[in-house]
Amino acid sequence: MKLCWLDIRGLGEIKKAVIEEAVHQRVDAIVADDPDDLGLLPPTVKRVYFPGGTALPEDFPDADLVLVDPARQGVTTAELAEAHPGVDFGVYVEIVDAATLDDACHAARTEDASVLDFRDPTKIPLEIVLAAAHGAEGSIITRAGDVQEADIIFGVLEHGSDGVMMAPLAVGDATRLRETASAQVPDVGLVELTVTEVAHVGMGERACVDTCTYFEKNEGILVGSTSKGMILCVSETHPLPYMPTRPFRVNAGAIHSYTLSRDARTNYLSELRSGGSVMAVDTSGRTRMVTVGRVKIETRPLLSVRAVSAGGEEVNLILQDDWHVRVLGPGDKVLNSTELKPGDTVLGHLPTEDRHVGYPIREYCLEQ
Repeated sequence: MKLCWLDIRGLGEIKKAVIEEAVHQRVDAIVADDPDDLGLLPPTVKRVYFPGGTALPEDFPDADLVLVDPARQGVTTAELAEAHPGVDFGVYVEIVDAATLDDACHAARTEDASVLDFRDPTKIPLEIVLAAAHGAEGSIITRAGDVQEADIIFGVLEHGSDGVMMAPLAVGDATRLRETASAQVPDVGLVELTVTEVAHVGMGERACVDTCTYFEKNEGILVGSTSKGMILCVSETHPLPYMPTRPFRVNAGAIHSYTLSRDARTNYLSELRSGGSVMAVDTSGRTRMVTVGRVKIETRPLLSVRAVSAGGEEVNLILQDDWHVRVLGPGDKVLNSTELKPGDTVLGHLPTEDRHVGYPIREYCLEQ
């Protein structure tokens, strides 16, 4: 879970409502320059005192962490910790040039908590800091201007900053920030399915999902005719005799098919659009969200594959009737769809909930 710090300095009349919302949403920390604001907070929220200015107070309030700006205040956290035993200190660094970028890298490597404020819109300086501090134990908190920027910060260099500090513009921003921070993609449970029938079913439209990402050799997307059963379709990372590999593509299935998305939602393959996202899954069940570059829908001959789990759950996948369209089996085995036969084993996923407009819901729903 990424850390959410809410900066309430200078909020004005919405401050009280924002604090109440932040506490309710269980944000990780609230940053204030008024000790009275910190005194209102429950122990479930980290109280961060950030006095700002050039002169530090002689004594510090009852805060969990005090942020200082060594460049402006001329003192290090080590010196402050020696002068104020029992008080935890972190640093604030504003990055505007190469020298302050070096300061940020040093702070990220050595401090328990570093709040980094990048004044230019490029994320390359943050990438440099994250690379320089790889393996460091301290927390790197990056200032975000809004929730959209926070989402980007969480994904920089695939690992992202440990958290963000954001000043809310309105009531509701704390909730949106928390939702963004918690929008991790959980792994899925894969099961072995035994093929029971393979049949040619005529012509229809199938979808190739081209993404903005290279897939691994044991990775693809889950696709199925019903919301309660899907088969793992592999990407085109494996060599083909008549065409080059396209490791960004999954020849996924007929347009009516379901696939998994964020927050346990499903999407029809026909709904996927350029700039959207789809869940990539490997043979261990590890997941990640990848960006869709385009979806190619074309008329092709189709093949129906039926399979059953050990518990008796039936799964169906309709995909292009062609040798180069493949699915995955146990042990990362790549299986050509046109060579599948009853008794073969493929990997799949069995969601337990029915679906209403893609959202999981417990209700009676018969799919056949």
